[in-house]
Amino acid sequence: MDSQTVSRHATEPDAPTAGTLKPNALGVLGILFFVLSAQAPLTGIAGAAPIAVALGNGPGVPAAYLVAGLVILLFSVGFVAMGRHVVDAGAFYTYIGKGLGRTTGTGSAGLALFAYCTIQAAMYGLYGAIVSGLVASHTGLDLPWWVWTLATMAVVQALGAAGVEMGAKVLAVFVLAEFSILSVFALVTLFKGGGPEGLGLADSFSPSAALDGAPGVAVMFAVASMFGFEATAIYGEEAREPKKTVPRATYLAVVVVTGFFALVSWMLISSYGASKATAAAGQALESGDGAGFVFAPIAADFGGWVGDVLPVLLATSLFAGILTFHNSANRYLFSLGRDGLLPLRLCRLNRRHAPWTAGCVQTVLAVLLVVPFALAGEDPVLTLFSWFSGVAVLAMMLLYLLTSVSVVVFFRRARLDARLWNTLIAPALGALGLAGAIWLILANFTTLIGGERTTALWLTLSVPVVMALGLVAARVRGRTVAAADG
Repeated sequence: MDSQTVSRHATEPDAPTAGTLKPNALGVLGILFFVLSAQAPLTGIAGAAPIAVALGNGPGVPAAYLVAGLVILLFSVGFVAMGRHVVDAGAFYTYIGKGLGRTTGTGSAGLALFAYCTIQAAMYGLYGAIVSGLVASHTGLDLPWWVWTLATMAVVQALGAAGVEMGAKVLAVFVLAEFSILSVFALVTLFKGGGPEGLGLADSFSPSAALDGAPGVAVMFAVASMFGFEATAIYGEEAREPKKTVPRATYLAVVVVTGFFALVSWMLISSYGASKATAAAGQALESGDGAGFVFAPIAADFGGWVGDVLPVLLATSLFAGILTFHNSANRYLFSLGRDGLLPLRLCRLNRRHAPWTAGCVQTVLAVLLVVPFALAGEDPVLTLFSWFSGVAVLAMMLLYLLTSVSVVVFFRRARLDARLWNTLIAPALGALGLAGAIWLILANFTTLIGGERTTALWLTLSVPVVMALGLVAARVRGRTVAAADG
């Protein structure tokens, strides 16, 4: 479908064109902030690290982050190689379609939307609970969590419609704030020689430490913390010199995130002492305040004021992630509409070249996912956040795996790049690592969602069901198009 055809159908009065997103809008740092926001660093540390330490391999958790980072880095090599030849806001489904066929690609598009919408809904649950508690404690205004969640949906919709540059600027402020306080804590602890037992380098990074306890649980949570780095390719159409910008942003994001999580988790463990960290994390979880495992040593170093600031930064961290996944999902909807796989009106852009209609649809999807939990009176953290974050991670890992396989197939067939490391060896190794990560997630899924086996089973089954529905829809559409052409 050409851009002129799309433009004729774009009847939005303030949409000068609907064929392409705004070009040259983002540089490396702009894309990087979107990626780091998706990772929600403070949320990942405060939410995942205590569980990984208590239930995983204890002091060896930093090594798990390095392993997860290596797997993602291997995946990124092929991902970037594909991105040099395919620049599209659909990213995953476009890449998978190029290698494994249009039907499989279309099926994976449904899975990608499912992953982005469920992780955003999960974040809304935790965000609503945190903001509700903060407002109640500081003002006495005690409103249900879903009131703040719905209000924030309107803000996210407005920022998404304001254009990708505005979103990047808002995210930069939030990301720098949370990154700064955690990084300063980690560096101060590092330069003063660690906690009561020293730095404990061998306690966290030796092979015996990495393999102690249940390393699979730690690696699972570490991989989950990497969720969202693939947004670099989603913004390829809006990047300046995408063939240079996207690879740089991707590699920089993976290295920064891996180094950040490994360093901060290492210094957290060091601040308690390697022999005491596991017990401390377990006690924090039993008290119902897992984040206290992270907040306490930071407050001990910087003063009590940190105890007031960190919960606010946790809320802004979640908001940044929510906005990032809103932008990712609406660009998927836009791309699917442009490719004729969804209604063409999803291609409508406003004057800022932002996906207006797709953004509205994404917000409606968020409402539909969140409201049932509010109506049922469910705990937003124990159900909405825990369930949807687990299923989103599983869905995304499957997409990573399919993309790695697609890269190998695409370059064996197209012969556009003769570099074996970039197009065969690294993607194949990445695929093996991702397959292992999926196995670990499935084996520990009940732990990941913090629920019961029956709930875990139904949530696990939702991933292949969504993929199957996408494949069926793709086949039906293919037959319809063939019949119309005939």
